[in-house]
Parts: sequence; C-alpha cells; structure tokens
Amino acid sequence: MAIKDYNHKVAERLMRYVQIDTTADPNSTSFPSTEIQKDLGKVLVQELLDLGVEDAEMDEWGYVFGTVKGNTSNDVPTICFCAHMDTAPDVTGKNVKPILHKNYDGNPITLPDDNNQVITTDKHPYLKEKIGDDLITASGLTLLGADDKAGVACIMDFVEYLMGNPGIKHGDIRILFTPDEEVGRGVDHLDMEKLNADYGYTLDGGVQGSIEDESFSADAVKLTVHGVSAHPGYAKGKLINALKLGGKILAALPNDSWSPETTEGREGFVHPTSFDGIQEKATLGFIIRDHETSKLAEYEARLKEIAKSVIDQYPGASFEFEVSEQYRNMKEILKEVPFVTEYVIDAMKKADVTPRPVIIRGGTDGSRLSFMGLPCPNLFTGEMAIHSKHEYVSVQDMQKAVQTMGELVQIWEQHK
Repeated sequence: MAIKDYNHKVAERLMRYVQIDTTADPNSTSFPSTEIQKDLGKVLVQELLDLGVEDAEMDEWGYVFGTVKGNTSNDVPTICFCAHMDTAPDVTGKNVKPILHKNYDGNPITLPDDNNQVITTDKHPYLKEKIGDDLITASGLTLLGADDKAGVACIMDFVEYLMGNPGIKHGDIRILFTPDEEVGRGVDHLDMEKLNADYGYTLDGGVQGSIEDESFSADAVKLTVHGVSAHPGYAKGKLINALKLGGKILAALPNDSWSPETTEGREGFVHPTSFDGIQEKATLGFIIRDHETSKLAEYEARLKEIAKSVIDQYPGASFEFEVSEQYRNMKEILKEVPFVTEYVIDAMKKADVTPRPVIIRGGTDGSRLSFMGLPCPNLFTGEMAIHSKHEYVSVQDMQKAVQTMGELVQIWEQHK
C-alpha cells in the first residue's frame, strides 16, 4: 500500500494522548521531573508491543525505546525518529479536552470552556493556509499538548504503517520517546549506546514542510546578589537590599534590543527568566541565546559588566555569576553531513510537501543529540501556537509528516 493511501490514525492517537497529563516541572530535581510522564510512556510501550515491536520498553528514566527491524539486504544506516512526551509548564496540561473541528472554514474558533479564548487568522496567520483542513484544539482552559504529542502520534502512526506493509523496504528504525524536553533536560540520562542509531530526526516542528537544521546555542546564567541585612527600624546607613540591587540590574538592561521581545531571525538575546530572594540575598536567572556560539561569551561578559557596574556602587554588596551550558547549534554538526537534511527535502517532495527550511529560535532534543553523536534535524508536525491555550494542529499536516517519514526511510534504503 502506498503511504498516501494509508488510513491514518494520527488524529485519534493525538486526541487520546493529550488527555494524559505529562506536564514537566522546571523546579523538580528528580528525573523525569514528574512521574506522570511515565503514564504516557507505559501506554506507548504497550501500543508498540501490540503493533509487533517486540523490543519495546521504558527504562528507569522514562525513555521509551523500540525497533522496527529492517527488511532489506542492503547495508543501511540505522535511523532514529524521536519525539518528547512531556508538555510545557507554561499552561496547565491537566484535564485536556481535545476538540476536532472538521473542515475548518476560516472563521474565528471560540473555545467552549472559555469564550474569551478565540483563535483567529489575525492572531494566527498560518490558519489561512489550513482552510478546509481538520483542526484539533483544546477547550480553552488548557494547552492542547500537540507539542510534542503530535510528534508522538506521527511516529506511532508511521510504525503502524510500516508494520502493516512489509513490502516497504527500509533499514533498522529506532523509536525514541523522551521526557523533560520542555525543561531542557530531555536527553540528560539517555543511553546512546542503547539507542544505537546512526542518524536521527526529531518530530517537533510547526508548519507543514518545515525542516530545521539550525538552532540557537544556549547557556543559562545564575546571578546571585548578596546585600547587607539590617533591622528595617535601624537600617539607615547599614541595609543594602539585595532585591533592590537585582531590580537595578534588570533596569540597566537595554529596552530596545538584546531581548526576545525586540529581536528576530538570527538575532540573539539575554532574557531574565526568574527573580526571587530576600533583602540579604537575591537570585536572578537568565537564558542566553544566539545562533553563533562564540557570541554567548560576549553576551555573558556584557551582562556580568552590567551587574558589576551596579554592585560596585554599594560597598559591602557582592555578586556571583555562574554560567551553565544548555545546548549548541545543531548546524555545527549537520553541516558535516548535509545529506541528512537533503534526504528529508527529497522525501517531502515525494510526499507532495513544499520544503520550508527554517532556523529555530530555540532548541530541541535534536540540538543536544547532534552533539552526542546523532546528527538530528527537526521535522514538522503541524503543531502551532504552542505553550498556549490557543494551541492547535492540522490533522492533514500530521498525515503529511507521516507520509514524509515513509518516503524518507525508503530514500535512506536506496542510498545505502
């Protein structure tokens, strides 16, 4: 059966998966950050087993593995398809009520559980391309969770297609579902030897045809301000309030540049993400982003100098500046193996999908996987308006993602 004629089940799968709460917790020190992520993992393992994937399993960390065994005599690299099971903590993912909107007509979609939540083409221009498609949304009180359960659904649908059509020639295909991508720890405990794949693709992208092989490079900064505590009734000339110093540091950042709200394209930024403490000690969290890794050190030096210029005005105050690496631009690896991206572009064309190469103003598991020995660009699933109550996905986009995967594994088999 040609994959374009396959009776897709991505919509049913997605609507089932999103009802399982898998919200990640950035403040947790456990792994995965929430045990509930394993609830979906258990479901996926059983579904893979039911489909005939005999080695499907979930390890102690919550990673789900499985192998669709190759059926070719050619010596073909092992390809991994990966998606993450967790959802972002920005909006609740508990009690998600998915709604299927058949044959979208372009009019505003008012979500039934909160009439203030209205999805329009003005706010979401990509919807203009989706008129006539079937859309899935949440009900207005939660996010949908298509990020990245749409990717999970696409991979599962792809597995069912391959297992039911042994005439499609392909090499070994490894399936990987990860926890905690949304809190930046998605591959912290991944056993690459166990994964045992040569090249990979994450299914975690947006508009149909998007292929992302260039991401931000990213660091995190923890800036700790130490003030001087004193009883407020007798504080004159003694108290140096760390909270106020932290506020002064934030106020000293540029207002018209160097921030997410003032940059686009390849422009990087420094973004404060947290601020807490007491008068004696305050902690500020920042994320540092740019597509050129070398610029991260420049940004960090500038941020450190801003902090120093504030703190130096208050003798007795001090600060600590800690930098931690998060991920690096996958392009640094993928430029050495351009065929990994080129094969996807060819596969999209065979699936009647117009390729849309784009850069990521962010990162995916693929960013880190690429530097762990698995060159791994990111493919579209149709997930849009992510991390919000307006999140939606086109069923037809998900189907095209599955069809692209089907064409892709055959291209790999032919190129050996």
